[in-house]
Amino acid sequence: MALSQAAYKVEQALGHGDNAVTAQDVSNPGNDREKYGDPNVTMKALVWMGKNDVQMIECPKPKIIEDRDVILKITGSTVCGSDLHLLHGSVVEMQKGDILGHEFCGIIDQMGSAVKGLSIGDRVVASFQIACGDCYYCEKKLSSQCCKTNSNKIENAMYGGRTAGMFGYSHFTGGFAGGQAEYTRVPFGDVNLLKLPDDVPDEKGLYLSDVVATSWNCVVDTGVKEGDVVAIWGAGPIGQMAADFAFMNGASRVIMIDNNWRLDFMKEKYPKVETVDYTQLKGSKAVIWKLKEMCDGHGPDVALECVAGEYPKNWLHTIELATGLETDTSEIVNECIESVKNYGRVGITGVYVGYTNHFNIGSLMERGIRLIGNGQAPVHLYWEDLLKKIQAGEIDPLKMVTHRVRIEDMAKVYYKFDKKEDGMQKVYVQTQFSAPPCAGSPALTTY
Repeated sequence: MALSQAAYKVEQALGHGDNAVTAQDVSNPGNDREKYGDPNVTMKALVWMGKNDVQMIECPKPKIIEDRDVILKITGSTVCGSDLHLLHGSVVEMQKGDILGHEFCGIIDQMGSAVKGLSIGDRVVASFQIACGDCYYCEKKLSSQCCKTNSNKIENAMYGGRTAGMFGYSHFTGGFAGGQAEYTRVPFGDVNLLKLPDDVPDEKGLYLSDVVATSWNCVVDTGVKEGDVVAIWGAGPIGQMAADFAFMNGASRVIMIDNNWRLDFMKEKYPKVETVDYTQLKGSKAVIWKLKEMCDGHGPDVALECVAGEYPKNWLHTIELATGLETDTSEIVNECIESVKNYGRVGITGVYVGYTNHFNIGSLMERGIRLIGNGQAPVHLYWEDLLKKIQAGEIDPLKMVTHRVRIEDMAKVYYKFDKKEDGMQKVYVQTQFSAPPCAGSPALTTY
């Protein structure tokens, strides 16, 4: 046994290693049709075929392989900014043919014999993480840190602990087939699926899978409170919803940092939000001084990082990323730390994969900054309350949705989303099983 006896006992206590309790690395049922795939039914699915290469393929429909599995007919999915990290090859452990997509909703098509509380035909949304429901973290509804659904040893070695399995997000997080397909297998379906009521259409319920819960967690986990001035890096869907949620939690001002048409979108959809176009400022510290100027010389109370670590701004980090000297640039995190007032809070929700250089730990320590890794949001902790807010009209996920597309066009959508073309923000992906569009849904765009 490679582990020391003490380490082995920790692994057992947390449910790691030998206690992993659901099939791992079932990233495409076509890899072993006899074991994982329906012998008679095929489906469309989007798969990763290498760096900057995704393709639509025909592959077997997944079948039930464990007694708490649920097979969903997918009625809606979407593309997340973090999917681009997979496209770019920034996330390790991707394999050719892996089915992508971690945000999806659907109709229950089949269920294992031990599934409770659900019925064939129920409309449901899936959490993007896969939780067992009864480990140390799941008992606290911290579903993103489930001890038992990701047995990947590389993640455990890099991070000093594992996170939950995730749909469509590499073998680093368990190797589970994703939902950018016509069918998906959901392990522990009675834990990882939430019923959608009739008054919440798929076009709104879908986003409880990730973006709504992730944005909410970004705001509340970083401790936004009454009167705070909040600066947000990144005007994508996460940043947009975080802006709304910051105001809901009492922020007096929200300032959005980004560039191009995304800021125009913010001005139209979120008129209370102030904007900073960083491309119109000169100097490596220009964003920092601009924010201090806007906030009486002290800076905002809270900074929310909703960008990610794979996008370098200067030549040094460009070289270091390209040569493998770091996996993530520290530039945006440093801007956040240096921008906030003394004893300010910085929350990181943008995806960071591994290690970074030139991190300003001195400013963090000397000025008493609270740096908070918001983690993969624990969807199960929030989604029931957030569903009620959607029902009550307090949250409108359709504000961020700019496109409705066909699953057949998903590969083209990825490339357009990556290049920020067509004013594309959040998309709704329909399949052959989707209901007619709800009121307020964008018109169908075909590519």
